[in-house]
Amino acid sequence: MFYRRKIVLALIELLGGDIEKLQLQKLLFLYSQRKPSAEYDFVPYKYGCYSFSAKADLNTMVKRDFLGEEENRYNILDQTSYLKSIKTSDQKLLQEVVETYGGMNNNQLIKHTYINFPWYAIRSTIARNILPEKLYERLDNALPQQTEPTLFTIGYEGISLENYLNKLLKNNVKLLVDVRKNPLSMKFGFSKTLLKRYTSSVGIDYLHIPEVGIESSKRQKLETQADYDSLFADYRATTLKNTANNQKYIIELINQYHRIALTCFEANHCQCHRTHLANSVGEFEEFYYPIIHL
Repeated sequence: MFYRRKIVLALIELLGGDIEKLQLQKLLFLYSQRKPSAEYDFVPYKYGCYSFSAKADLNTMVKRDFLGEEENRYNILDQTSYLKSIKTSDQKLLQEVVETYGGMNNNQLIKHTYINFPWYAIRSTIARNILPEKLYERLDNALPQQTEPTLFTIGYEGISLENYLNKLLKNNVKLLVDVRKNPLSMKFGFSKTLLKRYTSSVGIDYLHIPEVGIESSKRQKLETQADYDSLFADYRATTLKNTANNQKYIIELINQYHRIALTCFEANHCQCHRTHLANSVGEFEEFYYPIIHL
């Protein structure tokens, strides 16, 4: 079993084997705030902090009969003590979280996280009902304020779905343009259908433009910078020369959405075709915006 799932089961175990779904997300979040490089990351969602990755793990554990699920609750079915199988330091952190916050009801947990972590409440649909006006202003102050038309690029290599979405949200990106030829990924959340679902759920539109991607067969055996240089020289000489209309469409999208991001896999934008695509778009007379690599 993945270690992160043991953390979830250990937390539920500490609460007597039964927990409300909202309470679980909030307590996992509070645990994550106490631990550098925690197992789960979170995004601002309709009831505050939320982890899509944790929800996916919970769904898997339900399917495999580690957990039972009711409309608003989970309960442990597996009798193994996962608390004993995690690191002592993590046991201590979970116990501290349960001792401090385990007795709070959902409204108390929501209010506590909204007040102390306002970023994660910026998309809340219930914040006005939870917070007094002065505290609600903190959420307005946490909202990203940038509105200047900008072309961003972003890769998802080495980061969680939630961290990826937070980068987009913090830069007030309104449209994600997937420039992969084949938008499939073994990494959770980054295949086309799921990525579109998750971006939409945090208020970011999604569009796939496969014409400006690179065939997977051309990306084999990229071991040195010289290999990448050769690949991108071919990309500039072929794909970019043949997709002027697609590139002009990207400029139209900037005019419409103001802040858009081109996305592909590589963390290092210098080893990804999205940089060459962005530079090519930037050469059109109609383009006069900054290009920022996230």
